[in-house]
Amino acid sequence: MNKRIMMGNEAVARGTYEAGCHVAAGYPGTPSTEILEALSRNAPDVKSQWSPNEKVALEVAFGSALAGARALATMKHVGVNVAADPLFTFSYTGVNGGLVIISADDPGQWSSQNEQDNRNYARHAKVPMLEPSSPDEARRFVKQAFQLSEDYDRPVLVKVPTRIAHSRAIVAEEEVCTRELKRFQRDPQKYVMIPIHGRQRHIVIEEKQTELANVSDHTALNRVEWGDTKQGIVTDSVAYQYVKEVAPEASVLKLGMVWPLPRETIQDFAAGVDGLIVVEELDPFIENEIRAMGIPVAHGKDVIPNCGELTPDIVAQALNKPRAENHIPACPETLPPRPPRLCKGCPHAPIFTALKELDLNVIGDIGCYTLAALAPYNAMHTQACMGASVGMHFGMEKASPQMAENSVAVIGDSTFVHSGITPLIDIVYNQGTGTVIILDNRTTAMTGHQEHPATGVTLSGEATHALDIPKICEATGVQRVFTVDPFEEEDLKGLIQTEVETREPSIIVVNRPCLLK
Repeated sequence: MNKRIMMGNEAVARGTYEAGCHVAAGYPGTPSTEILEALSRNAPDVKSQWSPNEKVALEVAFGSALAGARALATMKHVGVNVAADPLFTFSYTGVNGGLVIISADDPGQWSSQNEQDNRNYARHAKVPMLEPSSPDEARRFVKQAFQLSEDYDRPVLVKVPTRIAHSRAIVAEEEVCTRELKRFQRDPQKYVMIPIHGRQRHIVIEEKQTELANVSDHTALNRVEWGDTKQGIVTDSVAYQYVKEVAPEASVLKLGMVWPLPRETIQDFAAGVDGLIVVEELDPFIENEIRAMGIPVAHGKDVIPNCGELTPDIVAQALNKPRAENHIPACPETLPPRPPRLCKGCPHAPIFTALKELDLNVIGDIGCYTLAALAPYNAMHTQACMGASVGMHFGMEKASPQMAENSVAVIGDSTFVHSGITPLIDIVYNQGTGTVIILDNRTTAMTGHQEHPATGVTLSGEATHALDIPKICEATGVQRVFTVDPFEEEDLKGLIQTEVETREPSIIVVNRPCLLK
C-alpha cells in the first residue's frame, strides 16, 4: 500500500478511481474544483467532464448510473441548489450503478455567496450522507459511498467542507477496482416518475430510510471513542479534529454517516456520559435531531456559533478548556488590509471604468468580475447567484420601465453558458429592452481557469466545438449583438450608452482572453 501527501480533493478523486468509477461530471466551483482536475490528470480511465452547470452534471452522472456504471457528480454547496430538481427525483427512482454526489460546502463563505449547511439536503431529499473528517477518510468514504449506493439503490451525498477539501495529509492508496457495467433493465414503474409511479416509489424510499438507519447504527463510519465520561461530545466532519485537539480526554461520538443518524448509538452514548455536548459547524443539524429523540443536550449552539467556520480556539472556548498561553498567536490586527481586486491589465477593467463614468446601475453576476463592486471601480450594485443578473435586470425593467434606461446586466462567458441563456430568452420572448454585457475572457477564471463549452477545449485538453456566444444570442432573437475588444474599441462608453438608450434587447460581447489563461 502506497502512501503520499494529498489534498482532500485529490483524495476524493483517488477514492473515486479506486471504486471503479466510469464517469465523472461537474461544474467548477471552489472548493470542489480540484476533484475533476485530479481525476482527469491521474485517472484517464474515468471519463471526466466539465458540464455547462451542476444540474446537467448530475443528470449526466445519473444517466451513466442507469446504464450500469459507477458515476460521480461534483459541485460546491450552492451548486446542489442548481442540481436539486433532479436530485429529489433521483432519490425516488433509485440508481443502478452507484451514484455519488460531492457537496463541497464552504463554512465561512471564503468563496461563496452564502454558507448553507447541505446536511439539510440529505434529510430533505431522503438520501444518505457521509462526512469525512480527513483527506484519507475522504478517499475511504467515497469508496464506501459507491458501495452503499449500489447496496441500497440510493444516490449518496458526501459532504466535504473547505477545510477538508483544501487541507493536505498522508493518504493511503489501495488497489483500483475493476468493475463491469451492470445491465440496464427497463422498469417504467421505477424510472418514469409520473404521479402513479412516484407515489409507490415514495413508499419504497421510506422503507429504504428505515434500512439505512439500521446501517448507520452498525457501520464503522460512526464510532465511539471512550474517555472521561463527565463530558460526552457528539461531532462530525472537521469539527471532530478540533475536538480531539482541544479535548483529547473527552468521550467522543464521531459521526461519519450523518444521515440517517444512528439513533441507538446516540442513545447508548448519551446514557454513558454525564452530559452531552454537540460540536458541529453551521446549523444545529445533529443537535436538533438528538433533542427530537428526547435526549437532553447540555450544550450545542448556545456555546458553538452557527455562523462561520469553527477553529480549535472557538471549540476550546466552548468546551471551557482555553489553550495554553504559549500557543501560536494570531496575526496582529494591525496588518494592512489586502482586499482582492482585478488583476493589472484585466480586460474587464475598461468596461467597469466606462460603467462607472456613465453612472449606470450594474446588475452583476458571479465571477472574478464581481470584484468590480469594490474600489476603485465601485461599479456593481447587485449580485445574487449564477446567471441571475440577466433575469434580475429584466425584472427591474418590468417593475420600473425607466430602469432600462440607466441599467445594464453584466455576466461572464462561463456563467452565461451555465444559466444566463434562458433568462435572455425570457427578455426576448416577453419583449424586454435591456442591455446585457457578456464578459468573454475565454475561461472560467474565478475558479482557476477551467474550460467550458465556449472555449473549444474539454477537461482532458481535447479540441472540441466551441459554442459561439454571439450566434447563441442571435438565435434567441436578439437583433442587436456587438462583439468588441475592450482595449481596441475607440468609443466603449458611447456604444454602451447607445445600447442602453435603444428600446430593444441588445448584447455587447466583450471578447478578450484573460491575461493569466
